[in-house]
Amino acid sequence: MEYVELHLTDPDLSPEAVARAQHISVRYLHKLFKDEGTTVSRWILRRRLEECRRDLARHDRGGRTIAAVAARWGFLSATHFSRVFRSAYGMSPREWRETAGNGPRPVSR
Repeated sequence: MEYVELHLTDPDLSPEAVARAQHISVRYLHKLFKDEGTTVSRWILRRRLEECRRDLARHDRGGRTIAAVAARWGFLSATHFSRVFRSAYGMSPREWRETAGNGPRPVSR
């Protein structure tokens, strides 16, 4: 898991790459993640989506495009990123960016 965290931005990060770096078989790696209740690929995807969501919510990102945020976290296709983001969070990355941080505003008197 630590290796994945350190290489989350690498678009080539895969179960095979993780297993190779850890000097274990892919089969054993999958067994380790099964014990965690997920798959390696799902965990990588979930972590990338969490980081993208966090970056999209930041208003100090200097106008970074959604595609740039996706690419920063290892997504090679903006279309694929938008599809998996919507599937995970129920809204598009653009909708998330527009609504993030827009909680209740104080009433001015």
